[in-house]
Amino acid sequence: MKENSLYDKKSLREITGKSADWNEVAKDCVAFSNAQGGVIDYGIEDDADAPPADQKVSEDVAINLENKISGKTLNVSAHAEILTHENGGQYIRLHIARGTSSASTTSGKYFTRVSDNSIPLTGDDITRLSAEKGYYRWEDEESKWSWKDANKEKLKMLLQNLRNSNRVSDFVKQKEDKELLDYYFLTVEESDKMTNLGVLFIGTQSQRGRLMNAPVVQCIQFDQYGDKVWKYLIDDFTKNPQEIIEAIWNNVPVWRESNEISDGLFRKEIPAYDEAVVRELTCNALVHRPYTVRGDIFINIHPDRIEVVNPGALPLGVTPQNILHKTVKRNEHFANLCYALRMMEREGSGYDKMYEVLLSNGKQIPIVEEGDDYVKAIVGRRIISQEAIKVIRYALLVTELRQKQIICLGLIAQHESISAADLIKLLNLKNRDALSPWLDKLVDDGIVETSGRNRGKEYRVNASVLKLSDYKGTTSLKRIEPYRLRELIIEDLKIYECSGLKDIQQRIGIEIPYKKVLEQIKAMLSDGIIETEGENRWIKYKLKKR
Repeated sequence: MKENSLYDKKSLREITGKSADWNEVAKDCVAFSNAQGGVIDYGIEDDADAPPADQKVSEDVAINLENKISGKTLNVSAHAEILTHENGGQYIRLHIARGTSSASTTSGKYFTRVSDNSIPLTGDDITRLSAEKGYYRWEDEESKWSWKDANKEKLKMLLQNLRNSNRVSDFVKQKEDKELLDYYFLTVEESDKMTNLGVLFIGTQSQRGRLMNAPVVQCIQFDQYGDKVWKYLIDDFTKNPQEIIEAIWNNVPVWRESNEISDGLFRKEIPAYDEAVVRELTCNALVHRPYTVRGDIFINIHPDRIEVVNPGALPLGVTPQNILHKTVKRNEHFANLCYALRMMEREGSGYDKMYEVLLSNGKQIPIVEEGDDYVKAIVGRRIISQEAIKVIRYALLVTELRQKQIICLGLIAQHESISAADLIKLLNLKNRDALSPWLDKLVDDGIVETSGRNRGKEYRVNASVLKLSDYKGTTSLKRIEPYRLRELIIEDLKIYECSGLKDIQQRIGIEIPYKKVLEQIKAMLSDGIIETEGENRWIKYKLKKR
């Protein structure tokens, strides 16, 4: 088993004899408790998959381990058991439960688990940990209103949607109304009162408006100069989260726009922003925001991208780099309810779904930025690889691919050739072994071919697949072919009507050499496709009117 955020393995020397490091043991236990819980196998070396065949472990060692953890930590629940491997060797498996409150060492140090490391927490992180660990769970907090005083229509609709959902078991569907509300933490089991989560979904306008930090969403459209040209505001507290998502999808005109691509004699429409991506981003913003923090959710719509900006920081243990893999839920009951209502993906943040959709549409993967008091998710409008669309569509016709493999193929198809190291970096994986579930089937089925060895190994779409999918050539921006570069410039100038050369290069891809863009601009001037405005340093380019 590979070490990760839920599993670690240690030498038996770390808990026996003079070499025992009990401060390190305490640190790891605190880190697991403050994250998702986990398992530590003592007696299996880092570079081994099993204990030594002749290794025996005394019951006293396991008892001493539990006693030391109890004396060195606060709010940590751990249980040790002695196991025998199939090779005959013994080792200690330590189970650390996910903490319901903040765990620390007795010396007052806090840690959490990120990937396969135990990292220290300080200052604001400790405050966030306390909020997220149950000292104050906003979604479960009891409101002052009875569920019998909820909005009747919203209550009826929610119960109906839950009972009609294929993500809800028949056993749950058969519960009485109050029992069903209790099950999804919309009401307090011991009383008739709604929780804050219940008020969000089935409360009246007045009740929802009196909640602390009930969600307000601002959709703002900007022109090419960064000026506001349109705004859609949801701030009257009449809508529950499900209705907010529907309103955003139905009332923002840009979602109806599309990009046209050629496919032989025909033209196909690719949505500017896929519905699944928009809904997932919006639901993420509602579910994962900290409701103890003030601030509106902003959906900023620019000519070439959308930015969804949420107040507060990412949940502890989640970073912009590992967001594709992490499953930490700040508002766990909120997330589970949204899954049951088919509003979002269950696993993690839904970024795996967004990766799949965006790459299948020939677009870049989303960018996530974290500031001191905000999280920003950026999704581009531009199609950077029509060829990748064709390759993925062809591959899905000839073989059965899982989501991971579609994502991996999309990344490979956007490059002429890509190294294992670059794939591991793009997917935020630990090593080549972790890449196997994403890549191996593509190679085995002949969709992807390899060249080179070890660290120098490169991956590319198989030449026969390229031919059969009507692939037109390389798609790497550094090596972009002239006709593709011309298409990108035309597409860019349709949005940004009059632009300087450096601005054009920045938007279509900074990887493309400046000289190459300049040469294409000159060719387009010569062909009468574009014209200039201004002179010398202030010269700008625009599409020529026909």
